[in-house]
Amino acid sequence: MTQATYQPAFMTGDEFSIPTFSVLNHDGDIYPDAQSPDLPRDKARHIYHAMLATRILDERMMAAQRQGRLSFYMQCTGEEASVIGATAALDDADMIMAQYREQGALMYRGFSFDEFMNQLFGNQLDYGKGRQMPVHYGSRKLHYMTISSPLATQIPQAAGYAYGQKLAGEGHCTLTFFGEGAASEGDFHAALNMASVHEVPVIFFCRNNGYAISTPAVEQFAADGIAPRAFGYRMHVIRVDGNDVLAVYEATRLAREMAVKDNKPVLIEAMTYRLAAHSSSDDPSGYRSKDEEEIWRLKDPILRMRKWLEQQNWWSEDEETDTQESLRREVLDTMKRAEKRPSPELDTLITDVYAEVTPALQRQYDALKAHIRCYPDAYPKGAQALGLKGDQQHKTGEQ
Repeated sequence: MTQATYQPAFMTGDEFSIPTFSVLNHDGDIYPDAQSPDLPRDKARHIYHAMLATRILDERMMAAQRQGRLSFYMQCTGEEASVIGATAALDDADMIMAQYREQGALMYRGFSFDEFMNQLFGNQLDYGKGRQMPVHYGSRKLHYMTISSPLATQIPQAAGYAYGQKLAGEGHCTLTFFGEGAASEGDFHAALNMASVHEVPVIFFCRNNGYAISTPAVEQFAADGIAPRAFGYRMHVIRVDGNDVLAVYEATRLAREMAVKDNKPVLIEAMTYRLAAHSSSDDPSGYRSKDEEEIWRLKDPILRMRKWLEQQNWWSEDEETDTQESLRREVLDTMKRAEKRPSPELDTLITDVYAEVTPALQRQYDALKAHIRCYPDAYPKGAQALGLKGDQQHKTGEQ
């Protein structure tokens, strides 16, 4: 029952603040009042390996983009603990609906370098058949929904998918990743309201990295971050140090218990920082300082976990060197193979939507082939797919 009051008393939300859950300090030590989660050695090493592999993949592919070998790329750099720590706390059959910087989740679940490269280069083995921009991954077998470019669309989709999981009753949940900029979209609020009203097993995981591309958080919202918004929907919420992989893991593990056992949605706000540019099209030097970046480099999530692992005698300097060398070599070798693979067949443009190609689609496809025949030099791969060669291409187009 609502408590009555007989004098006007306006509240702003400044009366309280949400604390940040932490376990590891910057030196890899457990805070005195904290407790390390029950994380087995092999799982801890697997988490760290996925973090390291994601960082190396990002470094190499950003370099490839700068060399003109790749059209576009987005890095997870600095946010590996948030993404991989959360994924590790899930069941492998739980659905993940990501934004576009969560390749670490796929890395943890076993997506191979070959699968990454095939998508990035849009070749014949790409699951999306070259229809998506680079980094728009998807994997049915790993329960990772294909990325969509429009911001925040995955958030209400996650609420809907989780409603289906509730009806199925198989003990699974959905986790959706998004940034604090995406939380400014109306989709965010619609999703949280639906999830709370229908009591569905979904975890809303906000990576608050301080910037929506170039817009700092202080220019996006006046409140204390994203976490307080959960109260408007009577939703469980926790704020966590997003560069502390142990804290992220434990917070997500507990959130999953509430989501699956009690059908209660949960909001997690992970306070982290994007050490790299927003994308290969962005230059962060125009909106943030080197000093700011350096402060966050001292909080590097990979370095923090490595120090903790070494303290447990679960990792060594020799392993670090050997693993980094092996991963860099594998990434380079895999990239060279993927670059040489042919593009998807031209007719795959009109497949996979309807059981049978519709007359309208067929007419469009025929018009495309006629256009390519007229301008084969502008579409060399399309011309090759149509079996046109050299001067014969122009002659065929003129007929």
